[in-house]
Amino acid sequence: MNLPQAILTRRALATIFTLFLLTSPARGSAWWNKEWTLRKEITVDTAASGMAIADPIGTAPVLLRLHPGNFQFDGAKEDGSDIRFVARDNKTLLPYHIEKYDALMGEAFVWVKVPDLQPGTKTSFWLYYGNASPKLDRNGDAKSTYDPDTVLVYHFSEHGTPATDSTSFGNLSQNAGIAVDGSFIGSGIRLDEKTALTIPPSSSLQWLEGSPVTISAWIKLAALPSRETIFSRREGDAGILVGAENGIPYIEVSRADHTQRSAAAVPIAAGSWRHLAVVASTTTITLYLDGESAASLSASLPAMNSALQVGGGDFNGELDELQISRVARPPGFVKLAAISQGEQAAKLLVWGQDEQTTRWFSGGYLGVILKSLTLDGWIVIGVLIIMSGISWWVMISKAVYLNRVVRGNVQFIREWHHVSSDLSALAHADLGHVKSLGGRLDDRATRAIRRSSIYRIYNIGAKELLDRLAKDQRAGGVKALSARSVQAIRATLDGGLVRETQKLNRQMVLLTIAISGGPFLGLLGTVVGVMITFAAIAQQGEVNVNSIAPGISAALAATVAGLAVAIPALFGYNYLLSRVKDATTDMHVFIDEFVTKLAESYDQPEGASITEILSDK
Repeated sequence: MNLPQAILTRRALATIFTLFLLTSPARGSAWWNKEWTLRKEITVDTAASGMAIADPIGTAPVLLRLHPGNFQFDGAKEDGSDIRFVARDNKTLLPYHIEKYDALMGEAFVWVKVPDLQPGTKTSFWLYYGNASPKLDRNGDAKSTYDPDTVLVYHFSEHGTPATDSTSFGNLSQNAGIAVDGSFIGSGIRLDEKTALTIPPSSSLQWLEGSPVTISAWIKLAALPSRETIFSRREGDAGILVGAENGIPYIEVSRADHTQRSAAAVPIAAGSWRHLAVVASTTTITLYLDGESAASLSASLPAMNSALQVGGGDFNGELDELQISRVARPPGFVKLAAISQGEQAAKLLVWGQDEQTTRWFSGGYLGVILKSLTLDGWIVIGVLIIMSGISWWVMISKAVYLNRVVRGNVQFIREWHHVSSDLSALAHADLGHVKSLGGRLDDRATRAIRRSSIYRIYNIGAKELLDRLAKDQRAGGVKALSARSVQAIRATLDGGLVRETQKLNRQMVLLTIAISGGPFLGLLGTVVGVMITFAAIAQQGEVNVNSIAPGISAALAATVAGLAVAIPALFGYNYLLSRVKDATTDMHVFIDEFVTKLAESYDQPEGASITEILSDK
């Protein structure tokens, strides 16, 4: 390869490598762990472009509702155990836990602890999945998802048993409500006049005078009676009550000497889910409805360590996601919870596109195809891989061989032109002197051109010339060739040409087999694979696109493999064939020139000349 060709080759390789990097699906940033093949960026947008939150937020658990529109359930494990959450730095694992994961229905509820959320900004983190390792266990931890100030979290996913606390404090409910599937967030409970939820006292739920507390829940009122109790706690003459009169929520704080009650708030419509939160500081108790302040009371909580009750009296409705904290959460925290868990989550949470690692045999479409290949498909593809390896070996080895032959031919022809005008030097009795072109070639040059096919033909002709001259000299006493001797030399050269051509064409038939046989083998694998897929459908008795598509795509992989074998072999065969034809043409030209020069240099002194005899022929 000359210098310009080498420069062009390097530039072409650099261009291909650049295009590969630009089109690589996993180019966003460094990958956390290559064992996970898929990831998705999730952004919490508290700026004006999302859901504008101007108040402080802090570290908060964020609910992610996974569905087929934002998550590839078929790319994750059936139980979601390969799900991981990583901070934007792609190093820090974020605590999380799964409340519900149903791959068949395409629904999941996952809580992620996002640290240090700021108002008016965008905070991003990564969702990783797609690890098929059988030893992988779900590592979600509900206790780590919530900060130490969260003392009670009920998801109500127990179905008929007392509610379990997801925090580390273990505040179990005393009784169970009526389980409701398909509530606002997974499962919930229904409460009525006969059923209230009671939470026993504990040290973590003890309130001192003026203790900061935050209580939140999703509620849905089935009816709007004149008075109903949503949440209450009472000890002696002291107590707090969060209720509603004709659908209008209020706060009421009682002490021995007086009772305080908040002003009228925005009414709650029956049959709709609303996020209700009560935040008590040392001086003020605020009622939030869907993250917005709805009522306020200039008071503090009295000291109590009695049981807490949700519902009771005339309350009739559903309850979901009850949380209690022993701090007064900032307004931004309450608003984030209401938005991220509610119907406006799509404006707050921005889901990026799925990214995939550059590993060829895991995850993505290729992984689905490979997992769906049947035994017959693997057999066909295995045979095609062997054929591809053989064809590439033939193309590479043959190209190397032809390059050596051509370089040797060029160097030999360059030296041949110096002695071709007078071939009397070839009549030297020393065969080594003849092979070195009358002494022009030293040992180094001889080694350099020994791969030349023309040089090998020249050696055949030189040896035959010496033999013929010896015979003719014994017959006539002069160094001359008869017409028959020249014809014999030419026949010998033609024989050498045939053998050299056979060397040049050796193993080329393997490329023709790959060209013609590869697509047919691939087609055979595709037909058999399609037959097996439809036979499986007939046996199941139903048509399911999710079961048909992988089988058909895997069957078509055999045809792709056949074409992948045939197309490079076709290009390589045509390229090598043109090189072989050029080398063969050079040998033909040399033989004609060599015989002509012999006829001129060793013509008969009397009678018809060899040249005339050859021309008459």
